[in-house]
Amino acid sequence: MELAGYAEIQTQASPPATPMDRLVALLRPELADVERLLVERAASPVATIPDLSSYLIAAGGKRLRPVLTLAAARAVGGRGSEAVCKLAAAVEFIHTATLLHDDVVDDSDLRRGKAAAKNVWGASASILVGDFLFARSFTLMTETRDLRILDILSRASCVIAEGEVRQLAALGKVDLAFNEYMAIVEAKTAALFEAASRAGAYTATNDDAVADAMGEYGRRLGRAFQIVDDLLDYGGLTSVIGKAVGDDFREGKLTLPVLYAREAADAADRKFWDRVMGERTQTESDLAHAIHLIRSSGAAERTLETARVEAAAAQAALARAARGAFHDELAELANHCVDRAF
Repeated sequence: MELAGYAEIQTQASPPATPMDRLVALLRPELADVERLLVERAASPVATIPDLSSYLIAAGGKRLRPVLTLAAARAVGGRGSEAVCKLAAAVEFIHTATLLHDDVVDDSDLRRGKAAAKNVWGASASILVGDFLFARSFTLMTETRDLRILDILSRASCVIAEGEVRQLAALGKVDLAFNEYMAIVEAKTAALFEAASRAGAYTATNDDAVADAMGEYGRRLGRAFQIVDDLLDYGGLTSVIGKAVGDDFREGKLTLPVLYAREAADAADRKFWDRVMGERTQTESDLAHAIHLIRSSGAAERTLETARVEAAAAQAALARAARGAFHDELAELANHCVDRAF
């Protein structure tokens, strides 16, 4: 299996354009080790397992969570180690497993610009290979020989599963409370960001305050990242988010742009939201109208402002734990998570 992950950035004369690109450049040797581990540990004599897992892993993605893991260690004084590379690979396996499961639950047709694995191998195979990758992640965790890391990532795995169930239960609830929405974001996305950053820091320090601050950075970054992702579903490009625009709308997911737009709506517009999101009765033109309402009501700007608050909180937490080049790039990464909405 040959990977085409984010770690293989192209050679270019100009400096890397984004903080993610720059972090990848700084972490190139460690990321190469992570990519090797992903190949080795996805291997199995059962052909469907490496075929299906490599289909998604080789599609690349941003490798954001492994980069966070490695950068958190380096930001607090680490210099790269076998343990942190195994941890980063474990984090990516957890993320990949959740994607395989999510595409079945959400009935998504596109993932990272390709047909979802469940459309190629079927839903049952996708779920079972996702289970295999979860198991592989725990093998890698135990090899770090650090019970703190095993505790952090095992707890995060439970929270992620709870978050997906929570989101499923919230489908069609047009009166979903802001706090409930944020609880879903916290569980399905921020939990793994937090775990990656906190556990990564523990590979380089025994200072609980430092690890806690890095964990808070990851948590707030994850919240900002998911809020912006939810906005991109109403106007972002497929090439940016790696899935079809409007998926959340068609699935009846009450995300922050919709909650804000419905809150600002008059009686007629609220009736529209109740029909398309509550009753799930949608016509071909409804997505375009939903995008119009989100923009014209100011919901898009409110959503971005909420994400900016989270990004600023991430930077404040980071400042308590890190200094130097990795601090600077991680701080810029928080800004970039918001700026990608434009």
